[in-house]
Amino acid sequence: MKYSFFCTNNYRKAPVVKGLLLMLLCVSTFTGCQKLLDIDSSHAVAEKNMWNSHEDTRSALIGVYGLMRAALANNNAFWMYGELRDGDFASVQRQDIDAIIKNNLHAPLDMLNDLSNWRRFYAVVNAANLFLEHVGDVKQRDQRYSEQNMNVDVAQIRFLRAFAYFNMVRVWGDVPLITTSHDGDFVNKPRDKQATVLAFIEKELQAAADYLPYNYSSDDPQQLGQYYNEGKDKWNGVLARKLSAYALMAHVAAWQAKYSYVAAYTKFVIDNAGKGTISFANSDQLTASNGFFSGRGGNNVISNHMIAFDFEFANGDASYSGHLEELTLAAPLVSKRQPEIYVPKDTILGLFDQTVDDRFSLDSIKGEPTSDRYFTSFDSHTPIFSKIKVVQDGATSDPDFRLFGSAIIFTRLEEIALLRAEALAVLGDTGGAADLLNQIRDLRKLYHYNAEKEGDLINAIFRERRKELMGEGWRWFDIIRYNKLKRNDARFNQLIDQGGIYWPVAESLLSQNKLLVQNPYWINK
Repeated sequence: MKYSFFCTNNYRKAPVVKGLLLMLLCVSTFTGCQKLLDIDSSHAVAEKNMWNSHEDTRSALIGVYGLMRAALANNNAFWMYGELRDGDFASVQRQDIDAIIKNNLHAPLDMLNDLSNWRRFYAVVNAANLFLEHVGDVKQRDQRYSEQNMNVDVAQIRFLRAFAYFNMVRVWGDVPLITTSHDGDFVNKPRDKQATVLAFIEKELQAAADYLPYNYSSDDPQQLGQYYNEGKDKWNGVLARKLSAYALMAHVAAWQAKYSYVAAYTKFVIDNAGKGTISFANSDQLTASNGFFSGRGGNNVISNHMIAFDFEFANGDASYSGHLEELTLAAPLVSKRQPEIYVPKDTILGLFDQTVDDRFSLDSIKGEPTSDRYFTSFDSHTPIFSKIKVVQDGATSDPDFRLFGSAIIFTRLEEIALLRAEALAVLGDTGGAADLLNQIRDLRKLYHYNAEKEGDLINAIFRERRKELMGEGWRWFDIIRYNKLKRNDARFNQLIDQGGIYWPVAESLLSQNKLLVQNPYWINK
């Protein structure tokens, strides 16, 4: 998947998909920076030149991955949606970021307007629908395109379509469910109930899981031989696999508070992690500049991401925008005087309060960090969140050349273990939940959970998620799940009950499609 720099939107450059997207009938030429990724279908490639050979399916498949990555990366949407609202990060001076942190999503600011528009995700959906409608044509026209290859391709596309819808459901709640492709304008249809969309997502993921392999180009029964004549090093950590589907199913179930399903799906992921060559990362592996977040997992034992979209520097994918580092890093790591977001010292000290914490800890006598993997420059007014710091390839970098190569990671094995701990705690298996919590604490050199000192186990699990997953796009969604479980925060209960946990729908969408209605919470705000 190749990305390039396109044009400048104010002071930032946005990554977009290059030639591969031209292979998709859903993609038209990009028209200006303001609408960089508002993609309409216009038959950029004549249909007679497409869907003839298995090379076409490969190009279209990778193009859908590229569209998904672009949807998450543009305007740093992945973190704007998942990390900032009510979160631990503070804005240094950007008004738009501060508005998100304070839940002022109706503020008349360009970035908020762009993030309120779901068209980038529907570009993924449309490309996926188009693939599913035409993949059979390739099967008929190209004898090299085997039934097994087609089944695996279709499974990936169904996964990506489900993933796009899950992202939209978490952000907007009710969204139109569209399962056929379109040419030109999006279909004018009302928003479908969230429950309907989630049921569709579950069905798609279950179907995808049946055909997805644990690894590509391996002896996996679902994927014998080389996938598209490439070795496994080409694909693993890049494409969706069986564990990807089960991990996403676990989160779909958690969003619906179906914790018995969460327990089952997370158990499958953990029990079969070895088959996907996925393992836990120690603190060095997790936070090294060429470690877990670099490329497809860095130069260590962690070689495969479960659900991730990479920006490998070696492939020319590194970019200025679409990475957390754009917001969090500053001198001396990069040539920038101060970050755009940071975690205040009081928050850091309140969370990382054990002197043995491998992620960050402070000597209580000297007042100096004894571990600074998550935060550096702690003596400054704005500590630098340096957990993720992949400048260029992460191994050799020039601070004056601000290109970042970190992957967008949706989940990892530690996150799945903590999600399973959450499910078991809710279901009453406190022993199993505590064991999983302690397994993660062992990785970070922490003391084991002590019920007498720490109190409620669910609180302890969510607190550990808050620390372990900081900067990974989980904070807002964890807050939602926690408050749905506890219902002990009147302000947040009101947000849940009135739909304030969702983003407003962009006014441009409402004007274009009169069948859409605004999320009630944002009417007259």
